[in-house]
Amino acid sequence: MGNTVSIGQILQHAPASNSAIQAPDRPGLSYSDLCAFISRVGGQLRAAGVGRGARVAIALPNGPEAATAFLAAANCAVAAPLNPGYKQDEFAYYLDDLSAAILLTGDLDGPAALAAKGLGIPVAQISVDPDTPAGTFSLDLPEGDPLPLAEAASDDQCLVLHTSGTTSRPKIVPLTHGNVAASAHNVANSLALTQGDTCLNVMPLFHIHGLIAAVLSSLTAGASIYCTPGFNALKVFGWMQASNPTWYTAVPTMHQAILARAARNADAVAAARLRFIRSSSASLPPNVMAELQDTFGCPVVEAYGMTEAAHQMACNPLGQGTQVAGSVGLPAGPDVAILTGAGPTTQADQLGEIVISGPNVTAGYESNDKANAESFVSDAASGKTWFRTGDQGRFDAGGYLFITGRLKEIINRGGEKISPREVDEILMEHPSVSQAVTFAVAHPQLGEDVAAAIVLNEGEDAAVSALRDFAAERLAGFKVPRKILILEEIPKGPTGKLQRIGLAKTLGLEADA
Repeated sequence: MGNTVSIGQILQHAPASNSAIQAPDRPGLSYSDLCAFISRVGGQLRAAGVGRGARVAIALPNGPEAATAFLAAANCAVAAPLNPGYKQDEFAYYLDDLSAAILLTGDLDGPAALAAKGLGIPVAQISVDPDTPAGTFSLDLPEGDPLPLAEAASDDQCLVLHTSGTTSRPKIVPLTHGNVAASAHNVANSLALTQGDTCLNVMPLFHIHGLIAAVLSSLTAGASIYCTPGFNALKVFGWMQASNPTWYTAVPTMHQAILARAARNADAVAAARLRFIRSSSASLPPNVMAELQDTFGCPVVEAYGMTEAAHQMACNPLGQGTQVAGSVGLPAGPDVAILTGAGPTTQADQLGEIVISGPNVTAGYESNDKANAESFVSDAASGKTWFRTGDQGRFDAGGYLFITGRLKEIINRGGEKISPREVDEILMEHPSVSQAVTFAVAHPQLGEDVAAAIVLNEGEDAAVSALRDFAAERLAGFKVPRKILILEEIPKGPTGKLQRIGLAKTLGLEADA
């Protein structure tokens, strides 16, 4: 894999006849045909006056068209994928905030198109013929002033995404061709991807995890990506049989849903040729890692990523038995350090904020001087500018990175600091517990107290008092949840991640404070 600097160069280096894009019920798309298709769509956008630097908003359901629309828009302009589940007002906010030049969507009467029309943003309709290769579509574009083709440079923007905005207004993260190419290479190298690999993608394609870790890393290796309509635990084993993947990447809640149905799909599990399973975007409980390894008979590789790093920062080694449960692995691309009062360090057992520096890291948030001043720190000793991830962590003696919590999620109970992840892992050790999310709830005297939301395994029963007793035997008294809610399902974000911040309000606990 050479040092490519743009999306177009990534696509062009693969063997032309290899299968690039696959999907259920559609013929596959070769690399040569993918390159031709991306070029054709780029030419259409140029003819409509959409040039380098213009932002192409994309509102499409998960699937091969979402992947190829991203590739085409990123190659000729700047791709801005949006969650297709947004309401009209949400689309209006994001389209306006992005200063979108055009919207690509499949439904001219849908909320995205209506929001765009209300803002005077041109709308281009994508139409799909099910008999054509996966990812191909026709594009009905409005007229514009034609622009000449311009080759992308490494420092040209190719992708913009918003942060989650859980505790503040969402921030715009611009990523360059150099950023995403570096991160795609980092993922492909850490997973030793080859042209013989096939990734089963179940991740949303409006999120950095799916776009880079699944799609672009596969294409960087000349491998194949099987694009599903989105995660569905009832269909995933059928997709495994249809695509015969060598790996998939997902968030922990998806892995847990797959495990819950594994016993009912024993034939598909036995036939699986998975070389490894990857987990990222949230902490993977050690017991879930162990169950995945036992079920599929392959290594489970936990990685660490975020939007501002164009995804990957660290990853567990791939070799059997080299994964460390509870760790996100070794630095896998950028430099990673722990920021202490004395500055960045890689020494073992130094607790502090995780910071990163490297070619995959964004140069800064757009039009947000305050956030940039807070998020970047220059270090004279290393001569580097470090990005502050907002995560607290430490290295062990072997150089493995452990995340002890999100700084904003650390619970401050009357001055005692509690890592929610630590409490999660203890509760997950209870044989009746399937999922656990620990979070802060307001307290009139202490400021914050500890609460937890629990989902039990199917057919299991457990009293709240028994769960608290179980935790009390394994945790210091101030860490034991004072309130435990047993739920059928814990509310999740749009990418399937369990979200701590705001959970007390979502569950109606603020009034109990």
